[in-house]
Amino acid sequence: MKNSEIKELTTPEIIEKISITKEEYIRMCLNHSVNPLENPMKIRFTRKNIARLNTELRKRQLAN
Repeated sequence: MKNSEIKELTTPEIIEKISITKEEYIRMCLNHSVNPLENPMKIRFTRKNIARLNTELRKRQLAN
């Protein structure tokens, strides 16, 4: 997810997206420890997406 796409989301959508992405990240990590993923770089991309979402959420909290 690009930063421009994240900025278009509303605050409740960002919060929802963070929770969904965190669950996906945890599931990927667990699956990868048991059976290696086809593309292990997805773990890194997912972690960075969570950070991007959290950054935008924090930026909005500070703006208010």
